[in-house]
Amino acid sequence: MTNAPEREALGTLLRHVLDVLDGDVAAVYAERGLADYRPRFSPPLRVLVADGPLPIRDLARRVGVTHSAASQTVAQMARAGLVELTPGADARQRIVHLSDRARELLPLIEAEWAATTAAMRELDAELPVPLADLLHEVLAAVGRRSVRQRIADAGLPSSPSPGQPQVAPHR
Repeated sequence: MTNAPEREALGTLLRHVLDVLDGDVAAVYAERGLADYRPRFSPPLRVLVADGPLPIRDLARRVGVTHSAASQTVAQMARAGLVELTPGADARQRIVHLSDRARELLPLIEAEWAATTAAMRELDAELPVPLADLLHEVLAAVGRRSVRQRIADAGLPSSPSPGQPQVAPHR
Protein backbone atom coordinates (compact mmCIF):
# COMPACT_ATOMS: atom_id res chain seq x y z
CA MET A 1 0.00 0.00 0.00
CA THR A 2 1.47 3.32 -1.01
CA ASN A 3 0.98 6.62 0.76
CA ALA A 4 -0.15 4.90 3.96
CA PRO A 5 -0.40 7.20 6.97
CA GLU A 6 2.30 6.91 9.59
CA ARG A 7 1.90 4.11 12.13
CA GLU A 8 1.13 6.40 15.08
CA ALA A 9 -1.67 8.26 13.26
CA LEU A 10 -4.17 5.52 14.10
CA GLY A 11 -7.33 7.47 13.32
CA THR A 12 -5.96 8.46 9.93
CA LEU A 13 -4.79 4.90 9.32
CA LEU A 14 -8.21 3.44 10.21
CA ARG A 15 -9.96 5.91 7.89
CA HIS A 16 -7.46 5.09 5.14
CA VAL A 17 -8.09 1.34 5.50
CA LEU A 18 -11.86 1.95 5.40
CA ASP A 19 -11.48 4.20 2.34
CA VAL A 20 -9.49 1.50 0.53
CA LEU A 21 -11.96 -1.27 1.42
CA ASP A 22 -15.08 0.79 0.68
CA GLY A 23 -13.51 2.23 -2.48
CA ASP A 24 -12.99 -1.23 -3.92
CA VAL A 25 -16.55 -2.32 -3.05
CA ALA A 26 -17.95 0.91 -4.53
CA ALA A 27 -15.94 0.22 -7.71
CA VAL A 28 -17.58 -3.21 -7.95
CA TYR A 29 -21.01 -1.54 -7.88
CA ALA A 30 -19.97 1.17 -10.35
CA GLU A 31 -18.69 -1.49 -12.77
CA ARG A 32 -22.19 -3.00 -12.64
CA GLY A 33 -23.94 0.30 -13.38
CA LEU A 34 -24.73 1.30 -9.78
CA ALA A 35 -22.48 4.32 -9.32
CA ASP A 36 -24.97 5.81 -6.81
CA TYR A 37 -24.86 2.76 -4.51
CA ARG A 38 -22.55 3.06 -1.50
CA PRO A 39 -21.16 0.17 0.57
CA ARG A 40 -22.62 1.84 3.68
CA PHE A 41 -26.12 1.17 2.26
CA SER A 42 -25.84 -2.63 2.53
CA PRO A 43 -26.14 -3.07 6.32
CA PRO A 44 -29.36 -0.98 6.61
CA LEU A 45 -30.74 -2.58 3.47
CA ARG A 46 -30.07 -6.07 4.83
CA VAL A 47 -31.78 -5.16 8.14
CA LEU A 48 -34.82 -3.83 6.28
CA VAL A 49 -35.00 -7.03 4.22
CA ALA A 50 -34.85 -9.14 7.39
CA ASP A 51 -37.06 -7.01 9.67
CA GLY A 52 -39.29 -5.01 7.37
CA PRO A 53 -39.97 -1.28 7.74
CA LEU A 54 -38.40 0.34 10.82
CA PRO A 55 -38.11 3.73 12.45
CA ILE A 56 -34.69 5.27 11.88
CA ARG A 57 -33.84 4.92 15.60
CA ASP A 58 -34.51 1.15 15.50
CA LEU A 59 -32.64 0.80 12.22
CA ALA A 60 -29.64 2.59 13.76
CA ARG A 61 -29.69 0.25 16.75
CA ARG A 62 -29.92 -2.87 14.56
CA VAL A 63 -27.06 -1.71 12.29
CA GLY A 64 -24.93 -0.57 15.24
CA VAL A 65 -24.54 3.10 14.37
CA THR A 66 -25.70 6.37 15.90
CA HIS A 67 -29.12 7.79 15.08
CA SER A 68 -27.38 10.67 13.29
CA ALA A 69 -25.29 8.32 11.12
CA ALA A 70 -28.35 6.22 10.27
CA SER A 71 -30.37 9.33 9.43
CA GLN A 72 -27.63 10.57 7.07
CA THR A 73 -27.35 7.17 5.39
CA VAL A 74 -31.13 6.86 5.03
CA ALA A 75 -31.24 10.33 3.44
CA GLN A 76 -28.60 9.25 0.91
CA MET A 77 -30.47 6.01 0.27
CA ALA A 78 -33.70 7.97 -0.30
CA ARG A 79 -31.93 10.24 -2.83
CA ALA A 80 -30.71 7.08 -4.61
CA GLY A 81 -34.29 5.76 -4.70
CA LEU A 82 -33.55 2.80 -2.43
CA VAL A 83 -35.85 3.64 0.49
CA GLU A 84 -39.01 5.59 1.12
CA LEU A 85 -39.92 7.38 4.33
CA THR A 86 -43.35 7.59 5.90
CA PRO A 87 -44.49 9.39 9.05
CA GLY A 88 -44.34 7.40 12.26
CA ALA A 89 -46.34 7.50 15.48
CA ASP A 90 -45.41 11.15 16.08
CA ALA A 91 -44.15 14.04 13.98
CA ARG A 92 -40.49 13.31 14.80
CA GLN A 93 -40.51 9.64 13.81
CA ARG A 94 -39.93 8.47 10.24
CA ILE A 95 -40.39 4.87 9.13
CA VAL A 96 -37.95 3.53 6.53
CA HIS A 97 -39.31 1.20 3.83
CA LEU A 98 -37.47 -0.52 0.99
CA SER A 99 -38.37 0.88 -2.43
CA ASP A 100 -39.23 -1.17 -5.48
CA ARG A 101 -35.82 -0.22 -6.90
CA ALA A 102 -34.07 -1.69 -3.84
CA ARG A 103 -36.06 -4.92 -4.18
CA GLU A 104 -35.05 -5.15 -7.86
CA LEU A 105 -31.38 -4.69 -6.90
CA LEU A 106 -31.44 -7.26 -4.07
CA PRO A 107 -30.04 -10.17 -6.12
CA LEU A 108 -26.99 -8.10 -7.12
CA ILE A 109 -26.56 -6.62 -3.63
CA GLU A 110 -26.80 -10.03 -1.96
CA ALA A 111 -24.36 -11.53 -4.51
CA GLU A 112 -21.89 -8.69 -3.84
CA TRP A 113 -22.29 -9.17 -0.07
CA ALA A 114 -21.52 -12.90 -0.38
CA ALA A 115 -18.53 -12.24 -2.67
CA THR A 116 -17.21 -9.51 -0.36
CA THR A 117 -17.57 -11.83 2.63
CA ALA A 118 -15.57 -14.48 0.78
CA ALA A 119 -12.95 -11.90 -0.23
CA MET A 120 -12.62 -10.72 3.38
CA ARG A 121 -12.16 -14.31 4.56
CA GLU A 122 -9.33 -14.62 2.04
CA LEU A 123 -7.82 -11.36 3.34
CA ASP A 124 -8.23 -12.58 6.93
CA ALA A 125 -6.16 -15.67 6.04
CA GLU A 126 -3.25 -13.32 5.23
CA LEU A 127 -3.50 -11.50 8.56
CA PRO A 128 -2.25 -12.62 11.98
CA VAL A 129 -5.84 -12.31 13.30
CA PRO A 130 -9.10 -11.81 11.39
CA LEU A 131 -9.76 -8.08 10.98
CA ALA A 132 -13.30 -8.18 12.41
CA ASP A 133 -12.07 -10.10 15.47
CA LEU A 134 -9.37 -7.50 16.07
CA LEU A 135 -11.81 -4.60 15.68
CA HIS A 136 -14.25 -6.20 18.14
CA GLU A 137 -11.36 -6.65 20.59
CA VAL A 138 -10.46 -2.97 20.18
CA LEU A 139 -14.06 -1.96 20.92
CA ALA A 140 -14.16 -4.19 23.98
CA ALA A 141 -10.84 -2.78 25.26
CA VAL A 142 -11.92 0.86 24.87
CA GLY A 143 -15.24 -0.08 26.44
CA ARG A 144 -13.35 -1.23 29.51
CA ARG A 145 -11.10 1.84 29.55
CA SER A 146 -11.56 4.70 27.09
CA VAL A 147 -8.80 6.21 24.99
CA ARG A 148 -9.57 9.47 26.80
CA GLN A 149 -8.72 7.80 30.12
CA ARG A 150 -5.61 6.21 28.62
CA ILE A 151 -4.44 9.64 27.41
CA ALA A 152 -4.96 11.10 30.88
CA ASP A 153 -3.10 8.14 32.43
CA ALA A 154 -0.23 8.75 29.99
CA GLY A 155 0.38 12.10 31.66
CA LEU A 156 -1.67 14.70 29.81
CA PRO A 157 -3.53 16.84 32.33
CA SER A 158 -7.30 16.72 31.96
CA SER A 159 -7.52 20.52 32.16
CA PRO A 160 -5.03 23.33 31.77
CA SER A 161 -2.97 24.18 34.86
CA PRO A 162 -3.47 27.62 36.37
CA GLY A 163 -1.54 30.20 34.43
CA GLN A 164 -1.44 28.11 31.24
CA PRO A 165 -3.31 29.43 28.23
CA GLN A 166 -6.60 27.74 27.46
CA VAL A 167 -7.15 26.97 23.81
CA ALA A 168 -10.21 28.70 22.40
CA PRO A 169 -12.81 26.39 20.82
CA HIS A 170 -12.71 26.10 17.04
CA ARG A 171 -15.64 27.80 15.34
